[in-house]
Amino acid sequence: MDKECTIYRTADFIGKRWTLLILLELYKGRSGSRRYSELKNSLPGITPKILSARLKELEKEKLIRKDIDTASFPVRCDYSLTQSGEDFIKIIKDMKKWAIRWKYPSKACESTNCRQCEI
Repeated sequence: MDKECTIYRTADFIGKRWTLLILLELYKGRSGSRRYSELKNSLPGITPKILSARLKELEKEKLIRKDIDTASFPVRCDYSLTQSGEDFIKIIKDMKKWAIRWKYPSKACESTNCRQCEI
């Protein structure tokens, strides 16, 4: 497959471990933004290095935005979904529907808006 192919390029960044879960956590925040520490606490098992790397990649891909508040000390960084990121949540919802139907039926996730992933 050609590395310039749209599917190849898209799969390259969304296929990395933790990427979809970070997007989902930002969606669940619904207050508009989440701090790095909130994301870290919401994703047990993710290392600080990986979380930082994924956040930078998602920001580069314009799925999230990073807002820096230098008026406070320590400096506060908030992450939120861009319009592109919010649109991508629809794809994650479709993935969930597919998985429930064909792969991983789960009582906890039967409804489209389950308590755990809020999606």
